[in-house]
Amino acid sequence: MGDISDSLPLKTPQPAAPRDPAERDRPISSLGRRLRKLVSDILRSRSAAIGVGIVLFWVFVAVAAPLISPYSPTELAGERLQSPSQEHWLGTDNLGRDVLSRLIWGSRVVLLLAPVSVFLGLLIGAPLGLASGYLGGILDTFIMRVTDIMLSFPTLLIYILIIATFGSSAIIVVISVAIGVVPTTTRIVRSLVMDERTRDYVSAARLRGEKLWYILGREILPNASGPIIVDTCIRIGYAVMAIGALGFLGLGVPPPTPDWGGMINEGREWIFRQPLIVLAPAVALSSLVIGLNMIADGIREIEQQR
Repeated sequence: MGDISDSLPLKTPQPAAPRDPAERDRPISSLGRRLRKLVSDILRSRSAAIGVGIVLFWVFVAVAAPLISPYSPTELAGERLQSPSQEHWLGTDNLGRDVLSRLIWGSRVVLLLAPVSVFLGLLIGAPLGLASGYLGGILDTFIMRVTDIMLSFPTLLIYILIIATFGSSAIIVVISVAIGVVPTTTRIVRSLVMDERTRDYVSAARLRGEKLWYILGREILPNASGPIIVDTCIRIGYAVMAIGALGFLGLGVPPPTPDWGGMINEGREWIFRQPLIVLAPAVALSSLVIGLNMIADGIREIEQQR
């Protein structure tokens, strides 16, 4: 009696269909789908949702500043050091300017400069980290030694040296903060890439003959996006504090442009006569940083559950 397998028809393995070049070259939407899924998960996370609410509140204040601000931020709207009243909800500063108006317009400075500086640092640091982590060798050694040198200096000292050399302006502040973001971003992306490059999907992409930019940009980067987004939220919080510190030291955006750190510096001499000159921008600065950190914590929890 023959084996039952002898009576079964044998199927000849069919070669895999060649991959359509148009499909290969068409941008995939995995990163976009991942971001949309992340947004929906954030809205279900209590911590992240509260953080998003805080940040969106300040974004609304910044965008609607011309409509909701009762006075111009540079207008001498009343007497010096007035207490809160119906005309001036947070009082006036040492020059008679409305504190609430300056607080509202100051949100524009920090919400513009902080994200721009972090994203600029990300645009420089992420490609360096991708190349360093995937290619390795001499390039990896060189990039890591440069980042080690940059990280050996206190970040605030780097900011002060750059601004003292080139002068104080919004562009210089952005460049200074971006330079401080580059080395940490590079090292984080490098560590993620070194872990992802050993995965099976990367080996499969190599066997398919995919180009380097395809593997890095469409295979590895989408799968490493979660920790990068978390770090970006944290870096924006650090940038907010750095811009506030530079403003407090007189190295931020030049006056009369309102700046939360500069408001704290200008009002510290009068804190006992009009505490809101200092407390209002300090609370605003802290709340924005707390909101960004809550978003980062929520995203981290979501990534850990996956």
